[in-house]
Amino acid sequence: MYRSIPIIIAVVATLNSTVASHAQTDSYPAACKSEMKVPTPGHSSEMMSGMTKDHQKAAMAGMMKMESNMLQGMMKDDADVAFVCGMIAHHQGAIDMANAELQHGDNAWAKEMAQKVIDAQTKEIAEMTSWLKDNAK
Repeated sequence: MYRSIPIIIAVVATLNSTVASHAQTDSYPAACKSEMKVPTPGHSSEMMSGMTKDHQKAAMAGMMKMESNMLQGMMKDDADVAFVCGMIAHHQGAIDMANAELQHGDNAWAKEMAQKVIDAQTKEIAEMTSWLKDNAK
């Protein structure tokens, strides 16, 4: 496990630089962007310490778990298995974020959307987990 840590750090560094280079041209809505500085790999606790709202803490906890699991999954040698493992982690992260919305949000439309995310992503995780049982070596 410890042998893979430098590889994971290199992957995260590469992803961070790729994300930063595309930040100016992506279609992410301006209303979603924050002035908060995104932490460097391994320093997510810095961001967590600056959060004061319960919904922020709940969503970030789910995202941190997702990031770790996604990186592990994407390191699989088989491209198909890596994709499916990464997507399972990604979907679980979406479920965790949606649960934070259900617990802390107050807008009916947003809560309805969160439940739709949970329902769809739970179904897809089950499908992908089943596929892994049949196809992962």
